[in-house]
Amino acid sequence: MTNFGFPFRLDGRGRTATADTDDHIKQLIEQLLFTSPGERINRPAFGTAVRQMVFSPLSDEIASATQFMIQGALQQWLGDVIQVNAVDVRAVDSVLQVTVQYVVRRTQQRQVTQITREV
Repeated sequence: MTNFGFPFRLDGRGRTATADTDDHIKQLIEQLLFTSPGERINRPAFGTAVRQMVFSPLSDEIASATQFMIQGALQQWLGDVIQVNAVDVRAVDSVLQVTVQYVVRRTQQRQVTQITREV
């Protein structure tokens, strides 16, 4: 199976860019985190409200609530691809750092993905 790269782009040969399995899973996690619910027409519940944090003051409480929201979304939407072991969300000034520890179900390999975004 071919995994298209995210964001969608052309490679150096003018073909659709692809991603290996590990990179594809990391890209799926990023897509889930930064897609707002209602943004996808055929999947209105897909996504998280992480982008709405732009309008909320960052605090430990917000980071904790976000951690539970992210873990639930990962289990719901990517549970057939990964087994989530831990989600850590840290808010430092205006930067949100999300670390996801998971096991790839197909290979049973442990992985850690860290995504940092300014909100």
